Amino acid sequence: MNESDLKRLLESVRSGELDMDQAIARLRDLPYRDLGHAKVDNHRELRQGYPEVVLCEGKTVDQAADIIRFQVAETDASLLATRASPAVFEAVRGLNAELRYNPLGRTIALRRRPVEPAKGHIAVVTAGTSDLPVAEEAAETAELLGSPVERIVDVGVAGVHRLLVHRARLRSARVLIVVAGMEGALPSVVAGLVDKPVIAVPTSVGYGASFGGLAALLGMLNSCAGGIGVVNIDNGYGAACLAHLINRL
Repeated sequence: MNESDLKRLLESVRSGELDMDQAIARLRDLPYRDLGHAKVDNHRELRQGYPEVVLCEGKTVDQAADIIRFQVAETDASLLATRASPAVFEAVRGLNAELRYNPLGRTIALRRRPVEPAKGHIAVVTAGTSDLPVAEEAAETAELLGSPVERIVDVGVAGVHRLLVHRARLRSARVLIVVAGMEGALPSVVAGLVDKPVIAVPTSVGYGASFGGLAALLGMLNSCAGGIGVVNIDNGYGAACLAHLINRL
């Protein structure tokens, strides 16, 4: 339930279209719905402007499918599920013909409500092709929330000339999400070229001494360029939420 839904419910009570008991019945599940293995946060869209997102990783196929089934069948909110395996998508694809699976980003998305237009667009920039799964998670999240996305891929510092030809595109974005593994240097280079917020996303891509993304994370936290914020390793979803909040201001 979002703010518009709540206003319509209250107007229906005031007009007599709904009596008090009917309104209470609808409000009973407003805070959350208890599915046994999960408590779905129906109140999140009212608080934050977007509904709860389903993290499928760590859940069984049945658990993830139950939550997605509830959100599709019993709400009219848009849906996003992250870290979703093909098996999860197969279990839910029949719920709605418009459910869309991104196998690279491992996301399941369903847009069912118009969104407030964002002020500009977000650039999602990747150092290498191996960073694309995290970048696609970020791009899918931002697009579902309502921020247009421009993708600029495989422009890492090992061939920095590949990045520099995109300077105009980088500067045209209102916020930039920069995704990199290995030593994580790309956000510093990008932040030195633009006057917009840069959200750095370290990935777990790299050889042994990258320590599963820890080297990239520390490199980004120690950047000498200003205007950089850093999210957790492989957290494309969190980067997109932050970028969209900035973009819609």
